[in-house]
Amino acid sequence: MTKTEFVSDDLLSKIYQNKYQPGEKLPTERDLAEQYQVSRYTIRHAIKKLLNIGCVRVIQGSGIFVTDTKYKSPLIYNSLTEKKFNEIESKIIHLKKVEANPSLEKTFDLKNQELWEYKRIRIVDYQKVQIETSLLPYQLFPDLNEQILAKSVHNYVQQCGYQISHFITTYSAVSVTKEDAALLNCKKGLPAMKIMNRGILSDGRVFEYSELINLDYTVSYFTPFNSHNHQQRLE
Repeated sequence: MTKTEFVSDDLLSKIYQNKYQPGEKLPTERDLAEQYQVSRYTIRHAIKKLLNIGCVRVIQGSGIFVTDTKYKSPLIYNSLTEKKFNEIESKIIHLKKVEANPSLEKTFDLKNQELWEYKRIRIVDYQKVQIETSLLPYQLFPDLNEQILAKSVHNYVQQCGYQISHFITTYSAVSVTKEDAALLNCKKGLPAMKIMNRGILSDGRVFEYSELINLDYTVSYFTPFNSHNHQQRLE
């Protein structure tokens, strides 16, 4: 763990420990540098991570303040989605229409309809970090194109007039295949994270199913202790 990662993780922990309350001002960069015995450059980069996550905000001339983000989502940190969209480049592998197989018909609750299938590589800081293969119902998004894929698909979904409600996400550890290694310019067999994601609209329809292979992926969640579930596991 780098000094920057330690500082940002420790500040996050203190925020979730309620040592810094929403609206409270954090110590100055100088004070934090003294507390952690690191340079102000390290502190600046740690604060940038907290800014990208959204748990603090900077008011010029006033300081760094804690936001109320932790009360809105259990997700604390995602190493890819902390990046702004203009910091992520997409290389499109393909965009095509496909027939839904029986499994996909169940997933999307549709019959005899086509799906868009697209595959793209996500590039951050000039490094290929993710392969995304996604499916969307053609009838919902007939004008999907590569220009849209180069940006934010979820922004496009909302521009189409749909309200995104939530996602159901599954994580599993995998090794990079020979095919994926060629796309990511890495060695076959490297450890990676496979993420299966199902996007749900506010009316209950599934609008997206995606599978992603991620290198160097980290994610953190705020999870309240469930005493009832804990007790059941003891029985």
